[in-house]
Amino acid sequence: MSDRKQKNNLLIIGAIALTQFFLHIFTNGNYGMFRDEFYYIECSKHLAWGYVDQPPLSILLLAISRFLTGDSVHAIRILPALSGSILIVLTALITRELGGKRSAQILSALGVALAPGFLGMTGFYSMNAYDLLFWAAGFLLVVRILKTGNSKLWLVFGALMGLGLQNKISVLFFAFSLVVGLLFTPYRKILLDKYLWLGGLLAIVLFLPNIIWQSANGWPTLEFMANAKRFKIADIPPLQFFMASVLEIGPANFIIWMTGLLFFLISRQNKQYRLWGLFYIITFVFLAVQKSKPYYLYSAYPILFAGGAIAFEKLSQKKNRRWVMPVILAHTIIGGAITLPLALPILPVNKFISYQSALGIKVKNAENSELGALPQYFADRFGWENMAKIISAVYDSLPPEQQRDCIVVTDNYGEGGAINYFSKYYHLPPAKSQHNNYYLWGPGQVTEKTVYLIIGQSREDLESTFAEVKPGPVIRSQYAIPYENNLQIYICRGLKRPMKQAWKDGKHFI
Repeated sequence: MSDRKQKNNLLIIGAIALTQFFLHIFTNGNYGMFRDEFYYIECSKHLAWGYVDQPPLSILLLAISRFLTGDSVHAIRILPALSGSILIVLTALITRELGGKRSAQILSALGVALAPGFLGMTGFYSMNAYDLLFWAAGFLLVVRILKTGNSKLWLVFGALMGLGLQNKISVLFFAFSLVVGLLFTPYRKILLDKYLWLGGLLAIVLFLPNIIWQSANGWPTLEFMANAKRFKIADIPPLQFFMASVLEIGPANFIIWMTGLLFFLISRQNKQYRLWGLFYIITFVFLAVQKSKPYYLYSAYPILFAGGAIAFEKLSQKKNRRWVMPVILAHTIIGGAITLPLALPILPVNKFISYQSALGIKVKNAENSELGALPQYFADRFGWENMAKIISAVYDSLPPEQQRDCIVVTDNYGEGGAINYFSKYYHLPPAKSQHNNYYLWGPGQVTEKTVYLIIGQSREDLESTFAEVKPGPVIRSQYAIPYENNLQIYICRGLKRPMKQAWKDGKHFI
């Protein structure tokens, strides 16, 4: 391919990536901040080598982002939006490395750009946006290694995996599926390469600080994972798990990535790519059996988009088949446009509910909790400021001497993070929680006279803990997730047992 053609390809891919970036920027404040974002902001104020529910890299990046641009909903979503654009470029590069030319690169880039799951995941701040990049970069590196035989690149791969583990430990799924896939292909001899093992050692060294932190804190992430699997994550049968992927990666995209899977598995002319078909199957089986959420599988799809795009490009090069690529491109664009409001907050919320209903989509949850009219990833963006406003009114109703010795205790990190976030707009005491890393941060300084404003707990439980339990107003929000609606505020005084014991009794890592 000439330099001019390659430059033109990059311009087209860049235009797709830039369009998605600005789509995020123009829409990412429409429904407000997501539950987890409040918590991540709090974590970024307590930098450490680990947290109960995540490694430290994404939190460090958020701390840097907040220092540079602030912590408005628009500001903290710049990096995930940028991640979405980089994912598009990486997918096109994977496609090129596998032998795809212009039309294949464009098709794979468009498929990823319009996939609802990718759009949604890069539409708010979380480690998941970066996880997509670590997997895609891993695909690109391994394809390059297998293509060139440059085994020293395993050192770069090891560094990438080490950093990926410091972002999210699901990178282990990538490493596991890759090793098993290599065993079942002629590439198994690579497993004897010293640079592969040195790369693995480098990954462990880079991840070691988090392991040390886990050990020093009683391995809280293992407890968190066990509790989430037992109590939180819904039990999804493999077929339902697969169908969730079809919907969340985009029904219109199914033909691309499924073609890619078949292209890798059964194409006689491309046996060297069989590894990637096995990789997907291994990852799918492992996650489905392990009772995982469907979005854990998202990161495995860019390589399938690349394979499917190449297959369609090859088909369109045959006599009387030139119509194939224009048709599949149009199909991808139209299908992506239809599902766009399902991934991004483009429509007013009442119109979104009507649109979702018109498409015949029933709201389902990957967790063991009730849903309302909105899917969880949208519902968890509503009600937070109203909650802070009502608690502020209760706080203001207290005498000044009680306000000076008062804290809010919330049931979960979303509530705690939201109250602390909105304290710059409303008169609020500090919020504490026994949920995940809030538990490790502790209750702060409390005395016998401390007044506790508590939400998310039953009166019966509180009366066994406090001498005085007085009900306050009820927090209501029409679109919030049901368990954040109709929340009773209690004003509590007179802790009946030492705070150290009470705090420990209420710990919940989930």
